[in-house]
Amino acid sequence: MSDSYVECLVKAKQPTWAKILKVLLIALTVLSCLVMFVFIIFLPVALVAGVGAYFLNMFTDLEYEYLYLDKELSVDKIMAKSKRKRVATYSLDRMEVFAPVYSYHLDNFKNRQVKEKDYSIGEVLQPDGRYAMYYEGGEKILLSPNEELVKVLKNWGWLVTCMQPIQLSRKPLIPQVRFWVMIYEN
Repeated sequence: MSDSYVECLVKAKQPTWAKILKVLLIALTVLSCLVMFVFIIFLPVALVAGVGAYFLNMFTDLEYEYLYLDKELSVDKIMAKSKRKRVATYSLDRMEVFAPVYSYHLDNFKNRQVKEKDYSIGEVLQPDGRYAMYYEGGEKILLSPNEELVKVLKNWGWLVTCMQPIQLSRKPLIPQVRFWVMIYEN
C-alpha cells in the first residue's frame, strides 16, 4: 500500500455563453413572475425559465477533485458546489504516459485515435499547467494537477503491463512487464 494521499481541487472555467444565458434566464424568470400577477398565463414561462436557469447553473458551474491514493487516481465532478459525482477511477498501473499538454514527449501519441476526456480547468493559461495522461491506449485524459500531485506521480515509478508476456525462454520469466512509464515535467 502506498503512503501517499493527495487531493487537488480545480475549478473549471464557465463558458461565456453560459454566463450570458444564465443572466437572461434569471431576468426572464423575474420579469415573468412580476407580470404573472397581472396575467396568470406567464406562470409556465416563469417555471420553465427558473428550472432552465437552475439546470444551466448545475451543469456549467463545475469543479474537479483529483484524489491519489494507493496507486489510483480518482476524479470527482462537483456540480454547483452541491452535488458530487465520481467520474472515473484510473489505476496507475495501466497508464502509458503523463506529461504537460504541449510537451514534445507526447509526439508519439498524437496520431492515435483515442477518446479525449477533459477534467481540467478548460482554458490555456501562461504557463499552461495542464497535463495529458494516456491510459490503456484508448483514452487521453486532460488534468490540471497542483505541484504536490505532480510530484507524487513523478516520484512513483510505475510499470506498464502489456497483453503478451515477454518470452525469454520456453516459459515466461518476466510476465507482462514491458517498459517504465514516462513522466515528464516542463
